[in-house]
Amino acid sequence: MYRMDLSEVRVVIPVGGQATRLHPLTAEVSKACVRFLNRPLIEIAIAELAKQGVKHFIFGVKGYINYRSLHDYFDDGTSISAKYNIKPRIHIKYQPHIEDLGSADSLRIILDYYEIPSLIAVVQGDNIFNLNLADLLDFHISHEAFLTICLTRVDDVTGYGVAEIEGDRIVRFVEKPDPKEAPSNLANTGIYILSPEVKSVYADPFIRDKIQRRERLDFGKDFIPYLIERGYPVYGYLLKGQWYDLGTPANYLTTMTELLRSGYELEPSWKVEGYNIWLQSRSSESLRRRNEILKKMREGKIRLEGSVLIGRHCQIGEGSVIKDSVIDNFTIIGRNVTIEGSAVLDRCIIYDNTTIRRSIIGRHVIVKSSPIKPTLIEDLSVIGDDTIIEEGCKLASAKIYPHNRI
Repeated sequence: MYRMDLSEVRVVIPVGGQATRLHPLTAEVSKACVRFLNRPLIEIAIAELAKQGVKHFIFGVKGYINYRSLHDYFDDGTSISAKYNIKPRIHIKYQPHIEDLGSADSLRIILDYYEIPSLIAVVQGDNIFNLNLADLLDFHISHEAFLTICLTRVDDVTGYGVAEIEGDRIVRFVEKPDPKEAPSNLANTGIYILSPEVKSVYADPFIRDKIQRRERLDFGKDFIPYLIERGYPVYGYLLKGQWYDLGTPANYLTTMTELLRSGYELEPSWKVEGYNIWLQSRSSESLRRRNEILKKMREGKIRLEGSVLIGRHCQIGEGSVIKDSVIDNFTIIGRNVTIEGSAVLDRCIIYDNTTIRRSIIGRHVIVKSSPIKPTLIEDLSVIGDDTIIEEGCKLASAKIYPHNRI
């Protein structure tokens, strides 16, 4: 079977819209850069594909917040290449500052601007997936496909595009159907392989007229159904690995818990022997903080239970319990704090006697609390960045936008 050089493939990552389902986490940051397992979400996919040999990534970015978030962190790919010791380094480019009409139109703009002679892979900015890209490319080439869509079986098709297949060929595609009318349980993961000839489709009169009329042109709602109706060979590849959609706070926490239990993509050297606990460190100073936490845990002064990830330069006060949670870098946790099934992002301060259950605490947040007036945050509350929660607050299923004082 033909094996394509993965360094020739261009990976396009559409990042548009305001990601309102993840608000307030995405009120001021791109969903692709929301921190997950103590790094920007999209970094996990980029690192995984780069380790397989991919060298070229293009962000199909729309809007100032998305562009600023991505460019300020990833720039041209030099820093992430150094972080993961990827040689030769990866190259990251960006969609020109041209307003697109949707994800498929974003690809058109990229194809017009950049010379792309190779196959094109498209992956999403808010998904985590296990993907053998070489195997997917072999499938695409052997089937002489124009477009290959990665599919996964789901129990509930609500909110997904759904494919009907005959053999491997997709004969019908319905975007977000009523579950009772869905043609199958094969959901679109948003991972595609497209032949470079896709550029010619944008010259088809129907597509060209839609663009001229400034009408929407998304992959799921418009482009994929059009290709199938016009008889282009569109095939479905059943994803062999796991796939996670982190598009909502509930999905974020559920996926976080599952991946923590499996130790997904976590550095083995961080793991505490005999436990499902990871304590990050890099420098000598962060190693000292790691050892302080480890000593307290072994002496029973703090309890780390279930699956836990603690970032670099964190401090945890005596009497505190952290269970099935992630604590990001430079976070200070006081005494007698309880954190369960939650994510506390970087540079937070959590005062004594705070309780946080199944919630997400954004970046640079201060949660005040005391033995006399303890603070409680629970039931899928999401606290936006740079917020101050005063002592004695009780928040359940709350959404607090950035820069507030509660």
